[in-house]
Amino acid sequence: MAKLVTIVGGGLAGLTLGIGLRQRGVPVTVWEAGRYPRHRVCGEFISGEGQNSLARLSLLAGLQDAGACSAVSAAFFSGSVKIAAHALPTAAWCLSRWMLDDWLAREFQRLGGELRVGKRWTGEFGSGMVRASGRRAQPVAGGWRLFGLKVHARGVALDADLEMHFVPAGYVGLCRLAGGEVNLCGLFRSKTTVPGLARHWRDWLGGPADSVLHSRLADANFDDESFCTVAGLCLQPRHAALRNECCVGDALTMIPPLTGNGMSMAFESAELAIDPLARFSSGDLTWTQAQQEIATACDHRFATRLRWAGWLQRALFQVPGRATLLSLAARPGWLWRGMFARTR
Repeated sequence: MAKLVTIVGGGLAGLTLGIGLRQRGVPVTVWEAGRYPRHRVCGEFISGEGQNSLARLSLLAGLQDAGACSAVSAAFFSGSVKIAAHALPTAAWCLSRWMLDDWLAREFQRLGGELRVGKRWTGEFGSGMVRASGRRAQPVAGGWRLFGLKVHARGVALDADLEMHFVPAGYVGLCRLAGGEVNLCGLFRSKTTVPGLARHWRDWLGGPADSVLHSRLADANFDDESFCTVAGLCLQPRHAALRNECCVGDALTMIPPLTGNGMSMAFESAELAIDPLARFSSGDLTWTQAQQEIATACDHRFATRLRWAGWLQRALFQVPGRATLLSLAARPGWLWRGMFARTR
């Protein structure tokens, strides 16, 4: 009799893993503390190898049918200056988490998976248990408090499918969504706690008064119901081989959002876990063997990407480093394509 796999966390990684296991006939239960549909702090921009994972799992076409928009261009701004505009080396896809998570949840259930929503797992993590419950909060990292903000808006004109705006305390990404919406998602840092974000988020996402970002949003119609925030972010890479639990997605490690693509890593880590977990379920692997195989595969897949992303992230949060990198980003050709490929 096949062994049950229990996944704690019904986000991108947990649902994708559940779908892949159900495609293999593995009994799966996913525990999700929240409910669908829901908004999440997320760039809502799928690029890189994650698209290939979705395609191999026969999910990419369904997401496109659900309303994903193709993105083929990117532009970079610093204050009032447009630094660079490039075609993306490969097309990306933009889809709101409101639609994406809900679609994945329904697909998991269609395949016979058991989804327990509005219920938080309170048990132990042992044999057959996978942690996909997202980041582990770390209030202070390197002396800084990192937090993210996200909101949807209409009436925002863009020069490219993806725009990155650098502001004094961080950066804000804008990308086109279906139906004329634009997703705004920013990462910021502060030496102290920042009270009242739910009331003053426009001051952070809106940019300085003389910036292109500020003028972009001057006539925007914000969807207040889509606003969400997340704090306690830690972008220090974690090695799966050093963990005593089986983890996928952000529960495994996080990558800086500008220099990498956490959505892609969620899909990729889920795909890497499917075969070992299926063999565990059928009795061909012990739990320890399955966990080690997953950890080794994830560390091998993501190690170089995390090193490059970490280096770029540190440089972008320092004034001299940011100026140098933005100057280099203005140059077309191999450098832009190389940086994109190494972080995705």
